[in-house]
Amino acid sequence: MSSSVKQIASADFPTRWGTFRIFGFRGEFGTDGNRRTEEAVALVMGDVRSAPALVRIHSQCLTGDVFGSLRCDCRAQLEIALAMIADEGAGVLIYEQQEGRGIGLMAKLQAYELQDSGLDTVEANEKLGFKADHRLFALPAEILKSLGVSQVRLLSNNPEKVAALEQGGIQVTERVPCEAGPNVHAEEYLKTKKEKLGHLFTSR
Repeated sequence: MSSSVKQIASADFPTRWGTFRIFGFRGEFGTDGNRRTEEAVALVMGDVRSAPALVRIHSQCLTGDVFGSLRCDCRAQLEIALAMIADEGAGVLIYEQQEGRGIGLMAKLQAYELQDSGLDTVEANEKLGFKADHRLFALPAEILKSLGVSQVRLLSNNPEKVAALEQGGIQVTERVPCEAGPNVHAEEYLKTKKEKLGHLFTSR
């Protein structure tokens, strides 16, 4: 698959976890007849080149990240990652626009409706005609290369992200768990992540 990734912008980015540099990236992937464009941002703190950088690849979740939904662990994972990067003084958080495991916001809300009637997240996606997970992780590897990062300690419970980075030419020296605390509303969601999507949890 041919790809082209460009840095669109960068700026200072103060947050409650500390000051990052925010970068905007746009990537084009696929063949001429089937090209797709993806955009993502990278929050970078400190020296991320001299040692394997702490990296989180986070998929956009409007309901969790913005509204604090308890149906998922997304906002908790986002805050855990930013806090860990700030604590180390160095790291990268890549925020991808892949809402609802890549199916989009409206379809995700339709999946919520199906989950209310008893389906799990995988069954709901499949009933709507989607795969369990539509996300692709080619863009993060290219972003890391653009930032001069070749080795990472990946903050993730998802072995698919490890495999995608390795396939993209980024060495994952360690998978660092990114686990939120217990939440009764997300219990079935997390169970499905583990049992059907192969996510790894030390505490479950």
